[in-house]
Amino acid sequence: MESRVKKTVMAALFAAFACVTTMSIRIPTPGTGGYIHPGDGVVILAGVILGPVWGLLAAGIGSAMADLLGGYFFYVPITFVIKGAVAFVAGILYQKIGKSAKSRLAAVALGGVGDIILVAGGYFLCESLIYGAAASAASVPANLIQGISGLVIGLLLYPILMTVPDIRRIAQEAKAFS
Repeated sequence: MESRVKKTVMAALFAAFACVTTMSIRIPTPGTGGYIHPGDGVVILAGVILGPVWGLLAAGIGSAMADLLGGYFFYVPITFVIKGAVAFVAGILYQKIGKSAKSRLAAVALGGVGDIILVAGGYFLCESLIYGAAASAASVPANLIQGISGLVIGLLLYPILMTVPDIRRIAQEAKAFS
């Protein structure tokens, strides 16, 4: 029971952290109306630390909440799905690949690569259906930069977060269920 409560609290904290990091530093992207932000690093780490399902929920809810609070109402469900998918993929990769200290860091990096692909591709696909391919292509470079920054931030924060005993234990428990 105590473990489930801690995991729920940790998921809520990750959702809040994803929301805050997405909203705290926003670099507008010309021509797209969007912005680059550091939140993707937290999205990746939500999947790594909480596992695929809890990570999906925390990252999806936190990122969608940032869109809701930031006035990007239309993107709330799109962001929930895309960022949730990033965390899910990062969590699966971490569970399958992260067997040693080196391979765990490599798994976080691969989660970042998944972020780059899913964010750039996911938003391009969704926006193509709405605005057409030519208009949605304008967001691809910014989404690639955002994904790369998410990879770097995830790699930098991972070793720091893993020094926190409760976070390390939750990540180990999430790996045990793989």
